[in-house]
Amino acid sequence: MEQELYNKVLARLQALCSRQECCSSDIYRKALKAFEGDEEMASRLLESLKNDRFVDDLRYASAYAREKSSLSGWGRVKIAYMLSGKGIARDTVNKALDDIDSGAAGSRLESLLAAKYRTISEDPQCRLKLLRYALGRGYGYDEVKDAVERLMH
Repeated sequence: MEQELYNKVLARLQALCSRQECCSSDIYRKALKAFEGDEEMASRLLESLKNDRFVDDLRYASAYAREKSSLSGWGRVKIAYMLSGKGIARDTVNKALDDIDSGAAGSRLESLLAAKYRTISEDPQCRLKLLRYALGRGYGYDEVKDAVERLMH
């Protein structure tokens, strides 16, 4: 019975991992729920998925970083924070952040700030609001400060 449950959960999670990238912590949490809290079974299943390359944290982190940078317009700081929150190791996060095209990220920051500037250009606190907006999107302070200075002059 236990092996039957293991095989059923394994097949379900393999199918999930075939459709989308998943990180170790997400899969472990799903396995733990499926095995009703049996940590040994969940760990064994996760190792099996890792060995068969269904789960790869670097591949997940790279895909996540590229997607959030290009489609959502997030900066490196926010992406790193979110990946760390998923339990992904710092060195893996740094390798994933290297996949982000810094030139494209800079132009995305410029266009985000330009769009925001059009909506608040008459506000006396425009500069401060632009800084806060870009920092909230996860860009570093130095690059935000430079971009705001270029935009406002």
